[in-house]
Amino acid sequence: MGMREHELAIIGGGPAGLACALEATRLGHRPLVLEQEPVLGGIARTEEVHGFLFDLGGHRFHTDLAEIETLWTSLMGEDFLLRPRLSRIYYRRRFFDYPLKLLPTLRKLGFGTSAAIMASYLYARVRPYRDPQSFEQWVVNRFGRRLYEAFFRSYTEKVWGMPCSEISADWAAERIRGLSLREIVQAALAGNRAGHASLIDQFRYPPRGPSMMWERMASLITETGGEIRLSSPVETVEHDGTRVTALRFGGERLELEGAAVVSSAPLRELVLHLEPEPPAEVLAAARALRFRGLLTVAVILEAADLFPDNWVYVHEPQVRMGRIQSPRNWSPAMAPDSDRTLLGLEYFCWPGEDLWTWPDEDLIALGARELTDMGLRHGEAVHGGRVVRVPFAYPVYDPGYQQRRETLLAYLAGLSNLQVIGRGGTHRYDNMDLAMLSGLTAARQLYSQAEALH
Repeated sequence: MGMREHELAIIGGGPAGLACALEATRLGHRPLVLEQEPVLGGIARTEEVHGFLFDLGGHRFHTDLAEIETLWTSLMGEDFLLRPRLSRIYYRRRFFDYPLKLLPTLRKLGFGTSAAIMASYLYARVRPYRDPQSFEQWVVNRFGRRLYEAFFRSYTEKVWGMPCSEISADWAAERIRGLSLREIVQAALAGNRAGHASLIDQFRYPPRGPSMMWERMASLITETGGEIRLSSPVETVEHDGTRVTALRFGGERLELEGAAVVSSAPLRELVLHLEPEPPAEVLAAARALRFRGLLTVAVILEAADLFPDNWVYVHEPQVRMGRIQSPRNWSPAMAPDSDRTLLGLEYFCWPGEDLWTWPDEDLIALGARELTDMGLRHGEAVHGGRVVRVPFAYPVYDPGYQQRRETLLAYLAGLSNLQVIGRGGTHRYDNMDLAMLSGLTAARQLYSQAEALH
């Protein structure tokens, strides 16, 4: 089998891969998308159980990139809902607004704790860490140690499964850059959240979840000559040291015959699937580059509504879940039954370890029990649920990750017809809009290269 009909093979049918494929068709190419799952969207897909819909992680459509906003709007049209954003933090068996609101937060924390937080913040301004290397040092510099301990440490360590002192400061700088205690207080006083991505008070959302957008992209891709193959994990990436020559998937071998390859697959997995194998130091770097897994435990409860939030961030170390989403509060169309509510309970794990290996029924029971312990469930019956595991959810920023990442990217740069895109493909914790922009950019670069050859 050869690539005579398709000039481009795209590994991965998530937001980045689909954006690349769509742009390629607009530029006159006919891409082939290979997606390992039976559905498109990657971690940004919508799942279903008993008619209830839920996201894996929840995905707000918000961007400062005019090009991406235009793309989203052209795809969704009037179906693109404008939704209010409400997120709160669960801490000390109480709910705190996020972003923090000054007076309610002070009342709930009490005068003594609030005074200690302000004193800690002032101390951090006078005696900051010089050249902070860890997440802990970066956040303490920005907010003070007491606020770090209250509203950053527990949740972050649940997500990443390691002490904050072992997480690179790069992650904090990327995810909460430009945000400080002063900005939070000013925003709370002014009632203005629009100055920072973490403070937005509304977002766009498809009525039946993100998969609506991926389905529309897929239709446009196939209508204009592209092809999408689901349940087609790439098992081997053959190369001759200068370019990728063939892909093996599902018992087939696809000879590229001059075609290009764009990969949004996890960077480490792409390298580990190369044949022949890269040098030992490259393989070692790939094996040491880690991803954190996401367990979404969807639980259906006999309750009309449990809270108004899109998300609740769980900062209690005694509770293993890290975050709760209520899909009904993202869009009413996500819930077919007004008398029941689906909650998406998120647990962060190392794939193959601990909770990851539990039977689904045990995870659903754990989720229901923890909701009771938190005071969110008051004896409501559980009417089933579903567990979805995503092994490569979050690229880990641990010590040395940057050097390992650069080692892999430098090696792959020697394959002239290969580009990597997206969160997994570049091992960067980018939001959905930046991931899609990387796909658009890759398609345009390939088009420019093809034009130059002609």
